[in-house]
Amino acid sequence: MQYIATDRPWLKLYGIRIQPVPPFRSLSCKPDPALIHHCLPDELLLEIFTRMNPYTLGRAACVCRKWKYTARNPTLWRAACLKTWQRSGMEANYVMVRSLYDSSWRRMWLQRPRIRSDGLYVSRNTYIHTGVTEWQFKKTVNVVCYYRYLRFFPSGKFLYKISPDKVKDAVKSMHFRASKADCVFKGDYILTEDGQIEMALLYPGHRYTLVRMCLRLRGTTVGANNRLDVLKILTTGVNATELKNWTGSILELVEGWEEDETHDPDVPAVSHSRGLSPFVFVPFEEADTSVLNLPVEKMDYYVPG
Repeated sequence: MQYIATDRPWLKLYGIRIQPVPPFRSLSCKPDPALIHHCLPDELLLEIFTRMNPYTLGRAACVCRKWKYTARNPTLWRAACLKTWQRSGMEANYVMVRSLYDSSWRRMWLQRPRIRSDGLYVSRNTYIHTGVTEWQFKKTVNVVCYYRYLRFFPSGKFLYKISPDKVKDAVKSMHFRASKADCVFKGDYILTEDGQIEMALLYPGHRYTLVRMCLRLRGTTVGANNRLDVLKILTTGVNATELKNWTGSILELVEGWEEDETHDPDVPAVSHSRGLSPFVFVPFEEADTSVLNLPVEKMDYYVPG
């Protein structure tokens, strides 16, 4: 009688001693051939990483395996999360990271909606304007291009500007020390956990005009948060006496107001339907080289994405 035996190659390993492979960064592993790792101790490398912002830290993690594992140190991402969501309070952030993100601060940084404060959100808008008849040209038209600029701060404040200036020029005036000639206005915002942003600011002048905006935060990749979709922009009037006696933020003042509500009969409530192009995030280090600095004739087919 003939039997068919199953091939079992692992039986050939019996009696053969195999040297185990040590884990990465183990003392028994082979020395790292990189010269920088011989000159730079792990403690100093971690200290350098603590001084990086999270986006620079992510680029550093792509250099090598050692930097990748060092960049995943939980203390680095905990500091970034507590700074970004400082308005929520430290205790609330600790409860959230344990209940929703499996105690991973890095996962919380990637998945939780957050507004970036290391650059500007820019919305590019265009419209056609009929020109003046000159010489032999009878029907001239002009393409008018203007920008909306937003800069957010972790404290709940933001700066807003409408200007025809390019990004490389407008970024110089987007700070709290801007002069009145720069036309930079300050307001308050709040970000909900579902990614919606409620904003309000006050235009000073002969008649106070209140601007209310509702935006939706999204990203082209996980954790990018580099796009803002405009849901609505409202302008309405506010009573000067009511504003003088108010001590809270502008956002608290308009809480509960209807869309068509105005407190000044000379300034009606208006819901704007133009100039609603999505905002694109531009980091400060890319303000001079951004594609948004190109002239109008080279931006006819620009799509924010």
